[in-house]
Parts: sequence; structure tokens; C-alpha cells
Amino acid sequence: MIVDERMNAYINSLNPGNTEILDQIEQEALQNYVPIIRREMQSFLKFLLKSHRPVRILEVGTAVGFSAILMSEYAPEACKITTIEKYEKRIPIARENFIRAGKQDRITLLEGDAMEILKGLKGTYDFIFMDAAKGQYIYYLPELLRLLEPGGILVSDNVLQDGDIIESRFAVERRNRTIHARMREYLYELTHCEELTTSILPLGDGVTVSVRN
Repeated sequence: MIVDERMNAYINSLNPGNTEILDQIEQEALQNYVPIIRREMQSFLKFLLKSHRPVRILEVGTAVGFSAILMSEYAPEACKITTIEKYEKRIPIARENFIRAGKQDRITLLEGDAMEILKGLKGTYDFIFMDAAKGQYIYYLPELLRLLEPGGILVSDNVLQDGDIIESRFAVERRNRTIHARMREYLYELTHCEELTTSILPLGDGVTVSVRN
């Protein structure tokens, strides 16, 4: 845990919850061991969406569609969401969940490799949510910068690796060392990029919030 477990439990106990369909999708995901954004992250996303009021959202990493649906409920009614997913087994589940939530007209799911899709996207977005393969964040960054409009927000989830990010690479399990090194590089680039102003928060499993200058 990055933050004391008791403190997390207390903060989450104050969360008023989500809509019935989101609660159902969350329970189904947890039962099937599908990772979705944590309760702390859910609250933070709601706050960002209500305060920033984006109308064009890009999400990298759909999973079963939970976060896309949540964002669609807290963004302005005119907002359109584009979300990208490669894992074939989760794509039909996400599409069905969009229909169940009545959000199929507001959410567009693009199937395939995120890098290839990002390179083909045109226009700009005022809100980008990164929640895909953590070892790929650093490679996506140039395309994300190209797609993020001035004043737009880039949110990257799960960046502190349950606290392992502060450890020496030799203290990290060998199988996690590549991701560890790439995430450290990603955090350095976000915080030293002249095009961005970035804050790193110990929220959930770590989140960065970057504003395009």
C-alpha cells in the first residue's frame, strides 16, 4: 500500500457510490479478476471531469468499459469518448456493457494495438486517461502529446507500482524490472517535459495529472 490501508478504508467509506449499472459492472469485474480503477481513483476522476468539463475524451485501455462509462456519466452530456482496447476477450464484454448502460452512442471503442491506433488518430482531445500496459506508457507519450490540446489534461493511472517505484531495480522482482525502469523513465519525462505541468499523487496505486501548457 502507498497510503495506510486504514486511511484508505476510511476515505472509501465516505464515497457515496455509483449508479446501479456501474456497481453491477464493478462486481462482475472483481468476480472475474478484471482490474478496474480503484475507488479512490473513481472519486478523483469524477472531480476532474466535473471541474474540467471535457468534451473530447480519449482513453487508452478499455478493459470491460467501467471507467469509460463512469467518465460518460460525469462529463458534459455533449462529451464523446474514444477508448482503445487490444485484448479480444474483453472487447465484446465492454461493448455489451456500453449497451447495458445506454452509452453506446457516446462511447466509441477502437479495437487493436494502441500505438497503431494512436498514430492514426486526428484532431485533439481535452482529456486523456491512460490505463493500459504500464510498460508501454513511455512509448505512447509522444502521440499523447500530439493529441492533447493546450490546456488539456493527461491522467495516468497506476504509476507507483504499489510503492516499488522507489526501490532499486535490484530490489524489484526480475520479471518486473523492465516495467519498473520504463515507468521511472515515464515519470521523469512527464515531470521534465516543457510542454507539461505535472503533479504525482499517491492516490490508489499512484496517479499523475499533467496539464498541457
